[in-house]
Amino acid sequence: MRVGHDPIILNAAAAFVRNDSGQVLLLRRADRKEEVWGLPGGMMEVGESAEETMRREVQEESGLQVVVDRFLGVYTKDRLDTYPNGDRAHVILFVFVCHPCGGVLRVDSAEAAELRYFDPGGVPSTIRHQDILRDYL
Repeated sequence: MRVGHDPIILNAAAAFVRNDSGQVLLLRRADRKEEVWGLPGGMMEVGESAEETMRREVQEESGLQVVVDRFLGVYTKDRLDTYPNGDRAHVILFVFVCHPCGGVLRVDSAEAAELRYFDPGGVPSTIRHQDILRDYL
């Protein structure tokens, strides 16, 4: 068994949340010094499905409840992600395309500095998920 800061594998889920105008919801991360935008989502907890993880994380980070329109895909990288505390992980990310069905859009300041809808062709250049955005488009 390994303990400490050895690299690990993490499962995560995220969503392209689309509004009625076809814009996608992005989150500007609060835990980074540089400006980083990304999809709402996060790490899977024991006993959750990927879809349950995505729904929970979207609600925690944005206040929105969502309905899944379709499953976009599973994404991995050929490198490890490094977190602000120095931990490193190989992340397996399950991505869904959704639309809001309830809740009220609000920022969870612990994780998000800002939430904003963008036209899919006009997202910030600092989005973390460029490859996923290409697939979505």
